[in-house]
Amino acid sequence: MAPTSNKAAGWLGPLLVSCTLMVCYALLIVPFADYLRNKPFVEKLGHVPKAEFLQLISADQKQLVGEALVLDVLMYFGGLVGKEDAKLQLPPDYQAMSRLLHASVKLDPYNMDAYYFAQSILVWDVKQFKVANNLLEYGMKYRSWDWYLPFFAGFNYAYFLKDYPQAAKYYMRAGEITGNSLFVNLAGRYLNETGQNELAISYLSTMANSAKNQAVKQTLTKRLKALEAVRSIERARDSYRLATGTLPGSLEVLVQSGYLQQVPEDPYRGSFYLEPDGKVKTTSNFVSPGENK
Repeated sequence: MAPTSNKAAGWLGPLLVSCTLMVCYALLIVPFADYLRNKPFVEKLGHVPKAEFLQLISADQKQLVGEALVLDVLMYFGGLVGKEDAKLQLPPDYQAMSRLLHASVKLDPYNMDAYYFAQSILVWDVKQFKVANNLLEYGMKYRSWDWYLPFFAGFNYAYFLKDYPQAAKYYMRAGEITGNSLFVNLAGRYLNETGQNELAISYLSTMANSAKNQAVKQTLTKRLKALEAVRSIERARDSYRLATGTLPGSLEVLVQSGYLQQVPEDPYRGSFYLEPDGKVKTTSNFVSPGENK
């Protein structure tokens, strides 16, 4: 009997320990999961430890942890896009998204999803162009074969910062990588004041066509449609001015005179209008209801 009792005691101890751990896990995880479910959606990204700390604790799993951080951002943003479609106004936590993306590239500088998302969303909505370009410069040190990063940086310098020499520098770099003269010619073809929307449409078309994440693609496509609408109004305005020698007083004048078939819809739920100097504007400022302006 003694050997049997000892044998039973041998497996009973670990079993009790395992059961105790499972009970403790259940006591902790159930309230925590319930807390996350009931927590306001926009707060769920939470606090992000410093990249140096993440590098230390990640050991040889830095790539995996970096991917997980980007996945958190994509899931969060995808949820926001879904909420927006349901007409719930939830302001995005752009600062938390930016922190996660910067931490992810410190862990894995080759993760293209982080650079792509930062350029697709944070540049347009947060207006942190220089921060984005610093991130792109960081990525170029590692992804030296990737033409997208200098293409992104070149666009930011041209369209947002109006720094055309810097834009030309990055377009030239993209041209050297791909052997495609399009990037070299972009500086000369589009980088003037009247061609900015042409540049943006060309850029956003490239971005939207190559976007893998559906939420990102949806956001880029919306902005592309908005700029295409602006460009159609600009063409009608220019034709009217060429024919009459004056600027149209309103979009209705363009419609009534046949230069514009109809006033296009703003996908951001605003209304287009003409300023006294002829510039095309929209009441939405290209921001959906509920987003930070």
